Amino acid sequence: MDAAESGDDDLDDALGAVLAAYDLKDERRTGWQLRGVDDPESVAAHSWGVAYLVVTLGDRLAADLPGVDLDRALRLAVVHDVAEAETGDAATRADSTADTVDPETKEAAEREAMADLAGPLPERVRDAWEAYEARESPEAVLVKECDLLDTCFQAVRYERGDRYDPERGAPDAFREYDDLDEFFATTEPRLRTEAGRALFAAVRERYRSARDE
Repeated sequence: MDAAESGDDDLDDALGAVLAAYDLKDERRTGWQLRGVDDPESVAAHSWGVAYLVVTLGDRLAADLPGVDLDRALRLAVVHDVAEAETGDAATRADSTADTVDPETKEAAEREAMADLAGPLPERVRDAWEAYEARESPEAVLVKECDLLDTCFQAVRYERGDRYDPERGAPDAFREYDDLDEFFATTEPRLRTEAGRALFAAVRERYRSARDE
């Protein structure tokens, strides 16, 4: 095989991997579906929200994370959920009666998915995903804070727009929580920074105001 043919094969593989990742645009966020949200966001829309929080509020969160590189954090945000193009989205639940996904099984499935999705692409794609999963760098911590906070921002939007109806959702999906309260219950204990907790409290207050109107 000459260099041109090899290059064509590499390009075909790369394009195939990118197209496979585009399934994120149609993969709906499971937690919203369980709650009966009308036309819930996709995983890709969530990833955009996380990236936008890095750009817009990253400076606030960086106050607790010395040396954080927001440009690198943005790269992590873009790829952080790409494995779900193959594995689908597994909701994190606070309700003690809910079915949950075994973390080790989830991690193994996502690693296998990334071998397919990132294999033909530049090494920076896999490196960014691995860095996010490790949660050791300040960038990964910041992106995880934004990942958690994005769900709270989205809950405010759905509450303000009266976008959900439990009757449309899974029966008994939220036995221990009313309205969209469980999404805040899953977020609060997982935040690691004071700045993240302060932002959470401010967004939760907006949610409660919308819920109680």
